[in-house]
Amino acid sequence: MIKTLFCGLLFSFASFQIYAQTTNELRQELNKIISGKNASVGVSIKSIEDKDTLSINGNLKAPLMSVFKFHIALTVLNKVDEGKLSLTQDIFIKKKDLHENTWSPMREDFPNGNVNLTLDKLLRYTVSHSDNNGCDILIDLVGGTKEVQKFINKQGIKDFVIKVNEEQMKSWKKLYVNTTTPLATTELLEKFYKGEVLKEAITKYLYQIMVETSRGLTWMKAGLPENTELAHRTGISGTNDDNLRVAMNDVGIVKLPNGKHFIISVYLKNITEKQEDTEKIIADLTKASWDYFTKKN
Repeated sequence: MIKTLFCGLLFSFASFQIYAQTTNELRQELNKIISGKNASVGVSIKSIEDKDTLSINGNLKAPLMSVFKFHIALTVLNKVDEGKLSLTQDIFIKKKDLHENTWSPMREDFPNGNVNLTLDKLLRYTVSHSDNNGCDILIDLVGGTKEVQKFINKQGIKDFVIKVNEEQMKSWKKLYVNTTTPLATTELLEKFYKGEVLKEAITKYLYQIMVETSRGLTWMKAGLPENTELAHRTGISGTNDDNLRVAMNDVGIVKLPNGKHFIISVYLKNITEKQEDTEKIIADLTKASWDYFTKKN
């Protein structure tokens, strides 16, 4: 029995050594990717089923940009779970709701507004296609940013601030107001995936419209093999006259070939790299993580 126990301890210790070594190799690879880049970079990675975790600058206080559309969608869909809203109900979109000079596929489809769209359609515009006008309509629908703040805090997520909507973020200073951290994002994504935030049917619904995201195809998605399932949400600001970009972010859940999943949350802040080079940083971080998890399993 002692011999069996000793062998078991040796095996456990050896397994820990191998795990620590490979995790350290991944950390080195990620650090190599972000080293010398003109940006503050925060990364958080977690295997949902196996609990492997790794973060670099995981507590970076990062501007959310359009990543907050995930948090808004959670708040809206919680009201669907409660029976206060329905995916099939019509929302009247006024022409004045369709602001100019902002990203809005919905405005392109309905330039004159004054149209009824189902809540489902509005969520798809906002989550899958990052529609800024749709986003602000949803914020108003749930009672404002304070309601989103309250709901996300209720999930145990402390490092999260939302005070301004997309229209207000046309002001440069206000781009820095809504914030979170890579670690907080990974924690929320895990809770969401495990069904701890929304009911099962609504969790699957939101997961699927995140898989259908049409934005950021050259970001996280570019670091994964073609047709890999990725449920994600992107966010990006413009640049000022000094070529400073406030943020570029991509956060998501990746499905591995063995059916397991890992979460990766990447935030870049105060960037002076070219956009294509910043996109490559996100893609390279994702590829390194994919390589680690596929080799490990």
